[in-house]
Amino acid sequence: MIELLRRRRSIRKFTPEKIAPETIKTIIEAALMSPSSWGIKPWEFILVDDPEKLLKLSKAKQYGSEFLKNVPLGIVVCADSLKSDVWGEDCSLAATIIQLTALSLGLGSCWTQIRSRQYDYKKTSETYIQELLRLPDHIKVESILGIGHPAEKKSPVSADKLPFDKIRYNRWA
Repeated sequence: MIELLRRRRSIRKFTPEKIAPETIKTIIEAALMSPSSWGIKPWEFILVDDPEKLLKLSKAKQYGSEFLKNVPLGIVVCADSLKSDVWGEDCSLAATIIQLTALSLGLGSCWTQIRSRQYDYKKTSETYIQELLRLPDHIKVESILGIGHPAEKKSPVSADKLPFDKIRYNRWA
């Protein structure tokens, strides 16, 4: 697992190669095994492979979502906010599981935050996606994951670059 974590990097450039259906099935299985508070599983996943919809998703916020126009698969990670008050945390856990699973299968991925982001000065990114994907109001959008075959190579994270000053034992100071 530590080797997988060392290799996990945000990939924003992908080849046009499609993802095999069996690989997508494995990613879905991993997503559905994600932990959630009290086992409530409020998360919902919308798989998007339609290039036109991916192009529209790439415009979901002012910065940081452009890469979605070139991914073979986008996964919109959302949740039923009526089921849990910690749906954001549950969605974040699921997104991490999806990204690590994708990496273990030889794919690259990148996460883009949607919750608390703006589409433009009038509309939130979440509202834009709710309208685009016809989501009911109680289905909240946490993030979008772009997944595909990497067209860029990034070096693993070196342990000597980690911020060990963020680790404390037994108390703050």
